[in-house]
Amino acid sequence: MKYPALPPCNPLNGDERISLGGRTLATVQDFWRWAYSNMNDNASRGRYAEYIVAAALGCTEGTRREWDTYDVLWNGIKVEVKSSAYIQSWGQNQLSRIVFGIQPTQDWDPETGRESIEKERRADVYVFCVETCQNQNPGNPNPLDLSQWDFYVMATSMLNTLGDQKTISLNQLHAMNATLVKDVFTLPDAIEKVFDQATAR
Repeated sequence: MKYPALPPCNPLNGDERISLGGRTLATVQDFWRWAYSNMNDNASRGRYAEYIVAAALGCTEGTRREWDTYDVLWNGIKVEVKSSAYIQSWGQNQLSRIVFGIQPTQDWDPETGRESIEKERRADVYVFCVETCQNQNPGNPNPLDLSQWDFYVMATSMLNTLGDQKTISLNQLHAMNATLVKDVFTLPDAIEKVFDQATAR
């Protein structure tokens, strides 16, 4: 027996009840508050960075798709989002080194549950998001403060010159002249410019 992929879900508003027989245990908003308030946690920060980029590009209709081969589709441009930070939610003896995963991967088809044979980077452009805060004064790091974020934009064709390399450091991004964006509201222009330059080659 085959079980087809579930249809895309509609966004929830948070007021929906988690209930049994008319008795309410909690609301969806209660769950969100419990599960996602710590945006300095690695998993939450990664999804939040994806949301920041999607919001800057005006692509937040619907809901996030967990298994897509890229994170955001904007004006026909496939965008992959990666994130890293100096300060983690756990104790540290030193600031974390800024490194991002860029390994080529197999394409997974959610309709069939099958993976492709070939491994590749399937986005057109990567956006590397760095939470730049390096102190733990009260309220820091604060992922909601977008002045604490830097964004580096690079065409996938540039990353492909590294072959099967699995990670890239912030120093390598600088050395390869990745486009630095400090104002998230200018991110669409930077992505479009990087994409146009790459496709013109």
